[in-house]
Amino acid sequence: MRTLCASTLFGEVFLIGFASLVAMKDPDLSMSIVWTVSGIAMLLCLLLCGAVTRPGGVQLGWALQIGLIASGFVVPSMFFMGAMFAALWWASVHYGRKIDEAKAHFAAQAQGASPDAA
Repeated sequence: MRTLCASTLFGEVFLIGFASLVAMKDPDLSMSIVWTVSGIAMLLCLLLCGAVTRPGGVQLGWALQIGLIASGFVVPSMFFMGAMFAALWWASVHYGRKIDEAKAHFAAQAQGASPDAA
């Protein structure tokens, strides 16, 4: 699960950076506010890459997804892109857990089989 979720979060770092470039064109927003908020979000993504398997990591990831979708109020295309990355996040968590279960199952089977049995 960690690899899939970290890959999604790393992609979101780029998404946030590109959305920040678009948001800078809004005359109502100052450049310092845009980059402060974006920088915090990008840093959170990177930190969450390492903490996704810890308690509350997946929930923080969901909070980040909601924040990305909500950023559509500033950059309208983020409604769509945030929803796409939320779907990727769901798939990463869902299928990542299935992969982890399969790995554990195969590891248990490998430990159960003795080398003398062959």
